[in-house]
Amino acid sequence: MKKMMLGKTGLLVSWSGFGALPIQRVGMAEAVPLLRAALDGGIDFYDTARSYTDSESKVGAAFGQIRDRVVIATKSHSLNGESLMKDLHTSLKELRTDHVDVYQFHIAKKIHAPGDPDGLYDAASRAKADGKIGHIGLTTHLLSVALEAAVCGLYETLQFPLSYLSSEKDLDVVRLCRENGVGFIAMKALSGGLITDARAAFFWMRQQEGVVPIWGIQSMGELEEFLALEENPPDGGEAASQIERDRRDLSGSFCRGCGYCLPCPAGIEINWVARMPQALRRMKAMDFVTPEWREKMERSLECIRCGDCARRCPYELDAPSLIEASYADYKLFTAEWDKNT
Repeated sequence: MKKMMLGKTGLLVSWSGFGALPIQRVGMAEAVPLLRAALDGGIDFYDTARSYTDSESKVGAAFGQIRDRVVIATKSHSLNGESLMKDLHTSLKELRTDHVDVYQFHIAKKIHAPGDPDGLYDAASRAKADGKIGHIGLTTHLLSVALEAAVCGLYETLQFPLSYLSSEKDLDVVRLCRENGVGFIAMKALSGGLITDARAAFFWMRQQEGVVPIWGIQSMGELEEFLALEENPPDGGEAASQIERDRRDLSGSFCRGCGYCLPCPAGIEINWVARMPQALRRMKAMDFVTPEWREKMERSLECIRCGDCARRCPYELDAPSLIEASYADYKLFTAEWDKNT
């Protein structure tokens, strides 16, 4: 498999990384063989997090005895140095290792720096000096934070959403990371499921210099699909046509599902409700017409238009209007679904 250097970290990693969030949805007996099959296929970069329930323990079970063959990145949601050290201790135990190659501040809403009152960066720096952390990174959905992380000189890696639906401003982050030697780890390469053509996504991502995509994988079939793409890269003309269609269909305001808008005071699952029109037509519609989902969508009527979600949205979307339009679309869709089933 193609390899690349992760910024200035000195870590040579497989071009395709393994996003280990989805393996929390499968059992240990399924996850461990899947992870080992990925390594056998050439994938040696694994990204997990303390908040991904038992994902770290599954990665540890798969690679604890062959730790030197893989590069592991994990994350902490901690808001202070003491909590971060507790998270790190737990992560090392679950991963069955004495160090993590990349340790990231998870879904950061600001730049954490040396001397900050929260002590986060200072704690990570001490852990790095002790050999428990190889490199300090940051993940975020906020463009302003990503742009600063790319140039401030404090971070060796940055994880940020990137797909062929990304804006020019998002691509500026990639360029700045490349210019400053910051390893760029691309999350949401399939835009939270809105991109359904893995071949097109793979082709586009392969054109992005200095970018390591982490594909969210939870089944052997999904793994085999990405390994096959590595073996036989997709045709550029076919991929370009699909990319053009998707950009046209998803142009304008659409929810990326990042969840920064939550919690909602009315209990609305905004990160799903707001993108329901796309989910119904680009994912498995039957998954979203269940009694449970109908009840969740009915909750949209309880929106009080307080504006909290819109103020928190990193993409500056008018979330209340998206919720209203999505609910109206959902009612029409489910009425037609019920008539035809």
